[in-house]
Amino acid sequence: MTALATLTVDLNALAHNFHALKAATGVPVHPVVKADSYGLGAVACARRLLAEGADTLFVARAAEGVTLREAVGPAPVIYVLDGCVRGTATALTQADLRPILNHADQLSDWQAAGGGPCGLQIDTGMNRLGFRPEDAPEPFEGLALVMSHLACADDPAQPMNARQRDAFAAVAARYPGALRSFANSGGCFLGPDYAFDAVRPGICLYGGGPEGRPDARLKPVATLTAQILQIRDVPAGESVGYSRGYVAATPRRIALCASGYADGVARSNSPLGAVWLNGTLCPLLGRVSMDVIAIDVTEAEATLGDTAELFGPNRSLDDAATAAGTIAYELLTSVTARVARRYVG
Repeated sequence: MTALATLTVDLNALAHNFHALKAATGVPVHPVVKADSYGLGAVACARRLLAEGADTLFVARAAEGVTLREAVGPAPVIYVLDGCVRGTATALTQADLRPILNHADQLSDWQAAGGGPCGLQIDTGMNRLGFRPEDAPEPFEGLALVMSHLACADDPAQPMNARQRDAFAAVAARYPGALRSFANSGGCFLGPDYAFDAVRPGICLYGGGPEGRPDARLKPVATLTAQILQIRDVPAGESVGYSRGYVAATPRRIALCASGYADGVARSNSPLGAVWLNGTLCPLLGRVSMDVIAIDVTEAEATLGDTAELFGPNRSLDDAATAAGTIAYELLTSVTARVARRYVG
């Protein structure tokens, strides 16, 4: 049965972005494949990234790590960013996963369970997960990696970036035997003094720009398309969609495409959203509904069964996210299981 909405994942573009990030930083790239590789399929993406030379992966949840370990085998190192959440120590150990320890209770629980290789997160100002610098533990057996996370890497001019870098360098110096990992996607482009020993990019691997806008150094990995179900004429004065979200000032020709909020297309796409169709950027008209969006094809070529590109090589992920009032991360991770996945490359 033909899929009406499809998310196409270009693994060659993923490989290109991996090597672009490696060239930009000059250090090993440890891909973040959490949240099912931002919705693109962690198993397929991880396998390609490992084939390109990656040897360390990051996930968020222990369950993600267990699934990934079963798929990729024993070779790569897999870190779990949530750390040793109470009740997960056995699963972490059995799957040879390394928790990123975020507070003293996690450290105690991990050591009580027998310990083993692990990482340590230092909160250098984001006030998310991690030890505050003044609470960081003394060096301990099994510590293989120390990391922190940038809060404002998408804004290179933000002074907090340098403050976090310097704070991290000071704390990391207490653990001379541990690998130092600091830069996320945006951090990969802040300069060599942010790279340390390894970087942990996420969104830039999958085609999002480091500053929330398209970046020519990176290729689009994900393309979301939806098929046209119907084409109709709307006379002037008539409305389109729920709550009269759009009223035609002049006669319009519209196409109804098989994609809606049940597929992950946010209602916030109204009124600024648009799709690419046969060489023309076509605005969305009216409210996004559960299964259908309406697009203006008055100035475009449109035939029943054509596919419109919601984001991809012609309608960039970052531009689509901006129009929806959100970020590329949310656009990718919101694509639901109803949308067929297709892998190329």
